[in-house]
Amino acid sequence: MTAVLEFQGVSKYFYRHGGRMLLRDRLKHVLRPESRERFYALRDVSFTLEHGESMAVVGSNGAGKSTLLNIATSLCDPSDGRVSIGGRVEALLELGSGFHPDLTGAENLRIKASLLGLTRRQVRERFDQIVEFSELGGFIDEPLRTYSSGMVMRLAFSVAINVDPELLIIDEVLGVGDQDFFSKCVEKIMEFRHAGKSILCVSHALDTLERLCDRGLWLDHGRVVKIGSVAEVLMAYRNSASVTAHTG
Repeated sequence: MTAVLEFQGVSKYFYRHGGRMLLRDRLKHVLRPESRERFYALRDVSFTLEHGESMAVVGSNGAGKSTLLNIATSLCDPSDGRVSIGGRVEALLELGSGFHPDLTGAENLRIKASLLGLTRRQVRERFDQIVEFSELGGFIDEPLRTYSSGMVMRLAFSVAINVDPELLIIDEVLGVGDQDFFSKCVEKIMEFRHAGKSILCVSHALDTLERLCDRGLWLDHGRVVKIGSVAEVLMAYRNSASVTAHTG
């Protein structure tokens, strides 16, 4: 069976802008882009995520986690290497991404679900289920701009988990909202895992990652430091943070 997600020697670089420069230097950079200095957000990253596996991605700020997720969701292309995706992907990368603040929660729900590939009939069939899970029944016909960040997260998560993707990508958003709904989300994600679906999750809440994931990937300055069981990777990452704190 094809892996749900595979990175093979993936690198992503950007060209640094030198700020103010003479016209001749700027023309040289336009005509010869290879002369500009590259900044690598990811460098030679390889891993495979099989169907039914869940992977935690950890690393300090600037380690390359967001770039990895953006490539995994096809928001940007790798500079080098190859990415293979073997199923429907849904991502919770930013609160409200794909939502319009002047439309109601119900309107946003229908549009978002349609963009994720559901037919009109499927949206109608799952509408009540999505609203019930979000606990937004009393607000679903209000404009999204009146929602709190926690309410937006509820709606986004409820739509994502009910479109039945093969791979769910989560970036920190579960940290928003009240504890009861957070526990409900974790329970739903566990059901999602038991149904044989895959998860790629980024969070600084390491205890949550340990509950949700069975594998781990540690990035530092765009490179893979360690990949393996989530317990092994998080232990190494915690120890590294502890050593840095004591020697810094």
